[in-house]
Amino acid sequence: MSELPIVDTRYTQERELSWLRFNERVLDEARDESVPLFERLKFAAIFTSNLDEFFMIRVGSIYDMTLVKKAHVDTKSGLTPAQQLAAILAAVGPLYKQRDKVVSQLETRLRACNICGLTISELDAKEKKQVERYFRDYIAPVLSPQVVDAHHPFPHLPSKSLNVAMTLRRGEGQYFGIVPIPKSLPPFLQLSERGLRYLLIEQIVQEYAGEIFDQYQVVSKAVISVTRNADISPEDEDYDVSGDFRQHMRKVLKKRARLAPVRLEIQGAADEALLSFLCQRLNLAREQVFRTKAPIGMGYVYALEDKLPPESAAALRFAPFAPRFPMGLNRGEKLIPQILRRDALLYYPYHSMDPFLQLVKEAAHDPAVLSVKITIYRLASKAKLIEYLAAAAENGKDVTVLMELRARFDEQNNIAWAERLEEAGCTVQYGFEGVKVHSKICLITRRERGHIQHITQVGTGNYNEKTAKLYTDLSLMTANPAIGADAAAFFQNMSTANLEGEYRHLLVAPNGLKDRLISLIDGETAKARSGRAARIFLKCNSVTDRELIDKLAEASQAGVDIRMNVRGICCLRPGVPGLTDRIRVFSIVGRYLEHARIFAFGAGQDQRVYIGSADLMTRNTERRVEIACPILDEGIRRQIAHYVDILCRDTEKARFLDEQGHYHPVPDEGQPPLDAQAALMEEAVRQEPPALAASPVPAARRGLLDRLFGHRRRC
Repeated sequence: MSELPIVDTRYTQERELSWLRFNERVLDEARDESVPLFERLKFAAIFTSNLDEFFMIRVGSIYDMTLVKKAHVDTKSGLTPAQQLAAILAAVGPLYKQRDKVVSQLETRLRACNICGLTISELDAKEKKQVERYFRDYIAPVLSPQVVDAHHPFPHLPSKSLNVAMTLRRGEGQYFGIVPIPKSLPPFLQLSERGLRYLLIEQIVQEYAGEIFDQYQVVSKAVISVTRNADISPEDEDYDVSGDFRQHMRKVLKKRARLAPVRLEIQGAADEALLSFLCQRLNLAREQVFRTKAPIGMGYVYALEDKLPPESAAALRFAPFAPRFPMGLNRGEKLIPQILRRDALLYYPYHSMDPFLQLVKEAAHDPAVLSVKITIYRLASKAKLIEYLAAAAENGKDVTVLMELRARFDEQNNIAWAERLEEAGCTVQYGFEGVKVHSKICLITRRERGHIQHITQVGTGNYNEKTAKLYTDLSLMTANPAIGADAAAFFQNMSTANLEGEYRHLLVAPNGLKDRLISLIDGETAKARSGRAARIFLKCNSVTDRELIDKLAEASQAGVDIRMNVRGICCLRPGVPGLTDRIRVFSIVGRYLEHARIFAFGAGQDQRVYIGSADLMTRNTERRVEIACPILDEGIRRQIAHYVDILCRDTEKARFLDEQGHYHPVPDEGQPPLDAQAALMEEAVRQEPPALAASPVPAARRGLLDRLFGHRRRC
């Protein structure tokens, strides 16, 4: 084996352990007494589904890497794939215990609100009869139980399916039984007594195991679920590896059996014989087995939400909030002339997505519009945007849609939408081999009095009308000719498979984004070395790109003040003396998923601000089509500065990352308490213009970084 390279880990940390700490932050929301009780149970469910996907994607990816004979070490931790896997599995066990404790406490408190997740032993005689009838009439007829023996091989257990597994005995022989729980069954049975009393379906199946296998003695039984490696390609994930190693991985992935098990979860009293049997049949080590007291799957929580007792629902959930029409736009006027006059910025979910949708709808029927071009990564299952694009094509507009069919877990949805668009006469393109199209850009081209006009929309999030109410994202609409010219060049390059096009203003990956970000960081580093004020603000979901991390550390060492709002993974450890001590990183986890990306360099009139689709991850900067757009309008820069200022003053949901990679609450230094997301909701309500009235233009504010670093003790 070749000698492993030495990795500088003085200010970096392992990516997966950083993600696990982020997910622990999600679990913290389930502990937060200021969060309504049922919303806390939903955060526990989110923590659980996050962990499921983590094992399917990230643990599965590292498992693949352990199969490659070629030596490799992680560029942030210096660990081999096998060492990474061991560290992850050791870190996950305590999280299960925390989750179990939180869920138990929440369920106990919900009982006081007449919401009772019951066990069989708690049922009264009437309820037991109801359960028995339900089992015989609705569950038993659809079950496919199986004894595993010489004539009945171990069945394939789909990833994350629920099953009841049993140790059985008949005479002197030992056997094992498996009862898959069909997805056609509901997640729970609601009992007929007053209030919301329910029993999970897997509990019912487990209770009647003896009747299912009536010729055997049931020795032990448990609910189990296998998590399998997702069927993905090396390009889909953030493998920070050399091209040579990537080639080795491709060969391994072609050979290995797809969907290999990576985790086994057990709820219940599985004895040693059953545990050994399952590990042997699934080819899992004991370290990959996790016992849980809470339900394995917590998707049932969302099904409970619509059944909450009316008398307590309001107190158990967040107060309803409807996204608002933004300040700066006129409700009573068409959108196209307004955008031609001035730029507009939407901040979801505080602002509604409707102005952008209205813009596309107007374009579909505007005689002056020649074409509409857009990139699409994810859409909701119901999408007005598709209706408007189809209408534009049917009205004779040239409509081009660059659809990414490989958006993970949305492949079928995107294929269906692509077919609908093609039927309407749209030109649908499908991206590139080995490179996903993740950019969020829409270009409307008009001819007015012989002159060509471009209206460009660039966003940080998907054109998904459902998640636009759940994720925080920015959406810029501008008629700036320079931005429009770059957007037109971008779509021409995409149509000719040219990923190396050059642009005057837009930063476009995989060819130009990373180099330009490095150049902007270097510019601030040079300022600091010459004794001038130098500042950087970055907001994104994840930071893993080693080259950018090293550049930020270099800038810190030169004296650049750097603030980073990173929701999730952050492989850079801030505050390391002499290395990253001028970098401060904070994360916000709250009611909405922080998803916007903002990159700001400098201060005052020379400040450069960008919004875009890319995180600072190797997959985004090198293996995806991404766009970051400069904010050229001074009023929009002030608007973004205001939003950043609110985020940086959050004392309730923000947590600071320390030099060891752990999160801590904001220290109490006498600043007023502030929940940034709540403040932005209140502001959106307060600033919403009345119907049919022109709305005021935002008042001038100080530059983003001047204001941001003026709150240095708070951020």
